[in-house]
Amino acid sequence: MTHSEDKIAIIGLGYVGLPLAVEFAKQFFVVGFDINNQRITELNAGLDKTLEVENDHLKSVLTTDLGAETGLYITDDTEALKATNIYIITVPTPTDALNKPVFTPLIKASESVGKAMSKDAIVIYESTVYPGATEDICVPILAEVSGMTYNKDFFAGYSPERINPGDKLHTVTKILKVTSGSTPEIAKKVNDLYLKVINAGTHLAPSIKVAEAAKVIENSQRDINIAFVNELSKIFRLLDIDTKAVLEAAGTKWNFLNFSPGLVGGHCIGVDPYYLAQKAIESGYNPEIILAGRKMNDSMGSYVATETVKMMIKKGATIKGSKALVLGITFKENCPDIRNSRVIDIIKELETYHVNVDVYDPWASKEEVNHEYQIDLISDFNELDSDYEAVILAVSHNEFLELDITKLKSETGVVFDVKSLLPLTSIDARL
Repeated sequence: MTHSEDKIAIIGLGYVGLPLAVEFAKQFFVVGFDINNQRITELNAGLDKTLEVENDHLKSVLTTDLGAETGLYITDDTEALKATNIYIITVPTPTDALNKPVFTPLIKASESVGKAMSKDAIVIYESTVYPGATEDICVPILAEVSGMTYNKDFFAGYSPERINPGDKLHTVTKILKVTSGSTPEIAKKVNDLYLKVINAGTHLAPSIKVAEAAKVIENSQRDINIAFVNELSKIFRLLDIDTKAVLEAAGTKWNFLNFSPGLVGGHCIGVDPYYLAQKAIESGYNPEIILAGRKMNDSMGSYVATETVKMMIKKGATIKGSKALVLGITFKENCPDIRNSRVIDIIKELETYHVNVDVYDPWASKEEVNHEYQIDLISDFNELDSDYEAVILAVSHNEFLELDITKLKSETGVVFDVKSLLPLTSIDARL
């Protein structure tokens, strides 16, 4: 381990903040701050329920000494933030029921940092926002609460997170990092700071706004491309053509972009385009393609449910009172994250037909699912029935490859494979 005069605070210890805090703690003293007391207790015991950091790895950097030269001091006490001079904010940026950006976590985090920081502090934001939000929304709060002057007494940076939850190949140190700062000197310092831990290297953007815009279009681009193949899936289903076979054939061309149809949830792709759309609307432009992509992708859950009900009717099932099994509730495979999972759209739509829905997911927390979606999750395979009129594979967890679907459904039951995970011979439909 090496020692640095800089001391870092990471505000928000979720999927983004914790892996970053652990890496910095190998070379710096790091205060890891979060408002979730249960999360703090678990992390101090060396347990990361997000599974982004191995428990032994976490334990190896933990410290209880606020004056240590290196290590990770985890707390929910804002007083500890005063021991640091570089602040990295990694809180969520969700949307509300009307898909409007919710800046409350960023505002609260900025207030806490503003109260704690001293002269020459650098505050770096990693949360996804629209271009301009860091300096238009966050910096004024820092200035007001601290009583200090921007770019004289304190400085800012923006380095968008690129964490892919559940991905053990593209971890934080292996993903190239975009960096920026509020002055040329600060931009270089922010860039050099990340170079200490990011093995993949960095890209120094010319301004904070450019870095903000780069992040928000990364996910908007994916969203639009997935929306396109989702629309193709709907068309090809009407034409009785297998979408996956079409995409595999088209994919033999060297410059064909490989995207698959499916549900688009999570805390990035399903949310971030709304931030860019909101700023565009405020600026007097109606973002037609971005919002059309969002509309298409948000329609897929109800589409899957409706198509499943149609197949059930064709097989003679009585829909009202029938039983359906949904496999998976997390927003993606092999990951416990249930935030903004669009699987809930399938479940809610089935329930409008008075279908009784069981949900089985060995990765998700029963308590979190009940709190978030008011669903009593089945997490033990042995609790499942064997006569479901419909089985919908919504998330491609590895465990589902080992399931014998034929033993879960009734003789006339139907199987809809949203993720194209199962053999064609064992399903009735797939996207």
